[in-house]
Amino acid sequence: MIMSEATPQPPVAATEDHVRVFHGDRVLDPYEWLRDGESPRVQAHLEAENAYAEERTSHLAPLRAAIFSEIKSRVKETDLSVPVADGPWWYYGRTIEGKSYGLHCRAPRAVHAERPNLAADRPIEGEEVLLDGNVEAGDSEFFSVGALAIAPDHNRLAFATDTTGDERFDLTVRDLSTGQVLDDRIRGIGYGVVFSTDGQWLFYTRLDDAWRPFQVWRHRVGADPAGDVLVHQEDDERFWMGLGSSRDERWLTLSLGTKTTSEVRLLPADDPEGEWRIVSPRREGVEYDVEPHGSRLFIVHNRDHVESDLAWAPVDSTSDVDWRLVQASAAGERFLGTDAFDAHLVLSLRKDGLTSLRVFPLSDSGIGIPDDLTFDEPIHSVGLDANPDPSNPKVLVGYESFVTPGSVLEIDLATGDRELIKQQPVLADFDASRYVQHRAWANAQDGTRVPVSIVRRTDVPADGSAPGLLTAYGAYEISSDPYFSVARLSVLDRGVVYAVAHVRGGGEMGRHWYDHGKLLEKPNTFSDTVAAARLLGDEGWVDPKRLGLEGGSAGGLLVGAVVNQAPELFRVAHASVPFVDALNTILRPELPLTIGEWEEWGNPIEDPEVYACMKAYTPYENVTARDYPAILATTSLHDTRVFFTEPAKWVARLRATVTSDPETRPILLRTEMAAGHGGRSGRYAAWEQIAWEWSVVLDQLGATETL
Repeated sequence: MIMSEATPQPPVAATEDHVRVFHGDRVLDPYEWLRDGESPRVQAHLEAENAYAEERTSHLAPLRAAIFSEIKSRVKETDLSVPVADGPWWYYGRTIEGKSYGLHCRAPRAVHAERPNLAADRPIEGEEVLLDGNVEAGDSEFFSVGALAIAPDHNRLAFATDTTGDERFDLTVRDLSTGQVLDDRIRGIGYGVVFSTDGQWLFYTRLDDAWRPFQVWRHRVGADPAGDVLVHQEDDERFWMGLGSSRDERWLTLSLGTKTTSEVRLLPADDPEGEWRIVSPRREGVEYDVEPHGSRLFIVHNRDHVESDLAWAPVDSTSDVDWRLVQASAAGERFLGTDAFDAHLVLSLRKDGLTSLRVFPLSDSGIGIPDDLTFDEPIHSVGLDANPDPSNPKVLVGYESFVTPGSVLEIDLATGDRELIKQQPVLADFDASRYVQHRAWANAQDGTRVPVSIVRRTDVPADGSAPGLLTAYGAYEISSDPYFSVARLSVLDRGVVYAVAHVRGGGEMGRHWYDHGKLLEKPNTFSDTVAAARLLGDEGWVDPKRLGLEGGSAGGLLVGAVVNQAPELFRVAHASVPFVDALNTILRPELPLTIGEWEEWGNPIEDPEVYACMKAYTPYENVTARDYPAILATTSLHDTRVFFTEPAKWVARLRATVTSDPETRPILLRTEMAAGHGGRSGRYAAWEQIAWEWSVVLDQLGATETL
């Protein structure tokens, strides 16, 4: 990065006296004043940081424009999702060139006996637009949909929208036959809405001050919300909740869970004023998932084995005493959940580090011998798509890899026959044969073998000369599974080797992989990432002097911890909405989401060992006077999951501490002032954000020109 003599100077954050004392440990925190997002002083500081970031990267405007143009040119802007049959309708989504948000639509099966044509150059005959995101967004800078539900009789639509990014939604109910708004007075709800069988009642969640969904309310459509009935309140602050319905629409489901314990409640959908029944009372450390199917419940649970088993129970069961084993997980397997159809049960699992689907025949006589669906690519992701009709013998399955665009297959569960219904169109000069994916294994410091996925252009040699970009997440048992990205092509086409480290704390290799990357074993997540970075250089995949690191949220914590641990391994690091002030956050139970996080990170308030462990890896606590890579921190003002405060404080401390040359390795903070945890909304704004971020990374890697 070559700058002129008039290189702009970064904002200097003021320091103020603030002391934290826990377990006899006295810590000065001079940037804690940045916590108040309503303060004009704080907002002025964020705006100054944004201005500095824009000025410092102004020379990258042509590169940003090029990346945006590349993404746009490869996307079929007017497109159609695969129509899914549900009752008398085909339901699907549609996008229109020039429009930021998608449309939710349906077309009558009476007109289209077979799945409608997917050409998508014009609306399907008989189309009804249920929800146009562009209309609903209006002039709002941010827009997202947190719930969208169709009543079982297909005559009513309930949807919830957020126009700030804080993940509190306003509910609207619309009559689909007349277009009339029946309800629009319920405000500030959580994710998820479900209808009763007759469509006269709906259930929704409310959030507490910590942004935790903790209440379920019953509402009669069209009635005054003041008369709504509280049907469940969860007082254990560790538990979250989610609403749903069974595939056959006979049952409403309320799922309650912490990171380690769950409880499911069922209510007949035709008895909305009835009592919710507990399938099995919560037991500390036992997680289970329920799929109703006729007279049975299929249950995936970890009561007996850490990687979970598949069981069944009578549909009216109220205790795990009734659970009868169908299949136990084998070595290298992790059972995740089930989907039941009239004649088949589909088990979702992880097998040897990848997602997989196992099909069990169902009949009156019992459960048959299962068979796993197989695919040719050794690295891929697979999972069931939308399949609302339990009587359909054919199911839609989603499939993709790092080099194969997202695809929807229709698979006959009885015969195994499959048909490609749609593959994500990638326009311009895309040719899948120009890219290749690999799986390598890094050796962690304790001897654990850590899988690393690698994708690159076929004409990029593995001779130690290529720039590289490593990403990782490693938390909450969330797996970084292979996925295709149109935007990533702009990185690959500039000769960058893209790698994903499947580190402990995620779920790639099973529940034990997660268990050995949380609480007091959380440092494994970071040392695994260091091992993956060294592997890329040692085996010649990348030039060790041209390696970047990126991660978001808990992955942003990873970025900060790893660059503290081994800054010499990276030229640039991008931390998105990063959890870099983790200890201070987890020490504040009044903050959103904190108490539920104690099962992931530990409780440093009560446990001195947890406090010491978190203090030793929290990025903000451990910045040292060494040369660091260039740093890009990105955040959003209305993020309620990871407050903007964390990267703002981190950047201030980095600037005041590190010894690297700010001319060549700048430290940048960019805050989206009208967005939440997921960044800017609307596809064009999202592409602009990606182009801005990657231009900074590519510039530092010396990879600004396409091959």
